[in-house]
Amino acid sequence: MDRRHFIRQGALGLAAAGLARPSDLLAQATQPIFDPIGPIVPVRALPDRIFRITVCLRPFRATGPRLDSEQVARKLVVHNYGHGGSGWSLSWGSATIAVGKAMANSPKEIAVIGAGALGLTAALTAQRAGAKVTIYAKERFPHVRSARATGSWTPDSRVAMANAVRPDFAAAWSGMTRDSYAMWQSYVGLPGDPIEWNDRYTLSDLPPDQMRAAYRATEVMGFAHYGEQVADITPRSQIFEPGTHPFATRCALRNSQMMFNVANLAHLLTADFLAAGGRIETAEFHHPSDLGRLKEKVIINCTGYGARALFRDESGVPVRGQIAWLLPQAGLNYGFVYKTVSVLGRRDGIVVQDLGIDDRFGFNEANETPDRAAADASVRTIAELFAGRAFAG
Repeated sequence: MDRRHFIRQGALGLAAAGLARPSDLLAQATQPIFDPIGPIVPVRALPDRIFRITVCLRPFRATGPRLDSEQVARKLVVHNYGHGGSGWSLSWGSATIAVGKAMANSPKEIAVIGAGALGLTAALTAQRAGAKVTIYAKERFPHVRSARATGSWTPDSRVAMANAVRPDFAAAWSGMTRDSYAMWQSYVGLPGDPIEWNDRYTLSDLPPDQMRAAYRATEVMGFAHYGEQVADITPRSQIFEPGTHPFATRCALRNSQMMFNVANLAHLLTADFLAAGGRIETAEFHHPSDLGRLKEKVIINCTGYGARALFRDESGVPVRGQIAWLLPQAGLNYGFVYKTVSVLGRRDGIVVQDLGIDDRFGFNEANETPDRAAADASVRTIAELFAGRAFAG
């Protein structure tokens, strides 16, 4: 059996199973610590149920997020961008670092550039530190790139290259992850469920040892993984053998993962910011010198992939990701990966995303044009899984 067949049988999907690497999750999966899998609502996987297709360019930097500061146009600019696929997940922890630098001289007013996940959380953190905050942005939700995120808790997803980071980056990442985790937990149980936990499944016809080998074959880029540093806040996983789960595959690996209901969460964060006296102004910046026209002397730059053009940061690399959105289904509150396709049931729709044959998929691709044929193909792959299968309940 060749490498491509191994991967196509579902092992690549282990990358979405949780924080730890799939091989680590499989090693954990020997203890019967979970209850049996309950009724599963089948996905109505029909291309004509696609109601939109979105493309997001994740802002990746090999050395990790940029969180340094510099003087620009007689302003102190604190950078807060380049989180790869970990923007929502690391946002509060990243904001804590950026705001700490911005408040070093106790300014009364702070400007935040960018109104996505990083911008909103930085603005709220600065408010809570005592500053009067104005957000300046060309676009705001639902038109920012953060609105097109998958919505999963993935704090080490394409956050850096293992061979490019500073020796102290892992510790800094762990701090950001823990700070963000603690803050996001305070949103669990709020009206509308802006943050909630759900079950995730990795589905494969391969036995566990071959799943491990196939996954290792897909890691060719050398992205950094730090899941073992936060194992104490990461739920364990369990493998269900044939006949013990309702899916049409040999094995099902299950764990629990935090999910962002992005649309509701964005409304909540924006409302909290405005209620605390914040202001949002429409503005566009083409060159660092344009920041000189702002009245605030301290600026937090949360422009994400836009920083590549604004600050001429050639270290920023786009990582393209496309989502096909299926109409929401009542009771479909789980996620899974089958072959190379990831599915997540959210309240605003069912996210269907092709993860690609290996982790080079989408890397350094800046094309934001939706690919309808690829979207249809992803949905048909999911249809294969559910076709003719009798589900419990």
